[in-house]
Amino acid sequence: QVQLAESGGGLVQPGGSLRLSCAASGFTLDYYAITWFRQAPGNEREGILCISSKYGTTTLADSVKGRFTATADNAKTTVYLQMNNLKPEDTAVYYCATDLYYHCSGSPFNEYDYWGQGTQVTVSS
Repeated sequence: QVQLAESGGGLVQPGGSLRLSCAASGFTLDYYAITWFRQAPGNEREGILCISSKYGTTTLADSVKGRFTATADNAKTTVYLQMNNLKPEDTAVYYCATDLYYHCSGSPFNEYDYWGQGTQVTVSS
C-alpha cells in the first residue's frame, strides 16, 4: 500500500534553514516520482519541487529556485526537502505526494493520488 509521511517542520527565523523528510512505503523512487507541495492559509496548494529516480529534480516554483533542493536517500524510500534562506512567505503546510508516474508530470495538485499528512513550517522572528 502506498503511503507517505512528512516530518521535520517547525519554527525557524528568516534566513534560517530547515530540512523536511518524506518517508515512502509501498514503493520507491524507482517506480514513482515524489513532488513537494505547500499550502499557505488562503492560498491554493502549490507544487514546488519534484524528484524522480531517472530524471532527477524539477523545480516547479520560481520562488524557491536557488534556495530549496530535493534529494533522496540511497534506498530511495526517503525524500528530503532542504530549505535554505527561508523567508516569511515560505510559511505554509508542506506536503509530499505522488501521482503514480515515474517522471515529474507537473500535474495539478488535484490529480495526485497519495499525500502525506503535512508538516507545518513557520518562518518568523
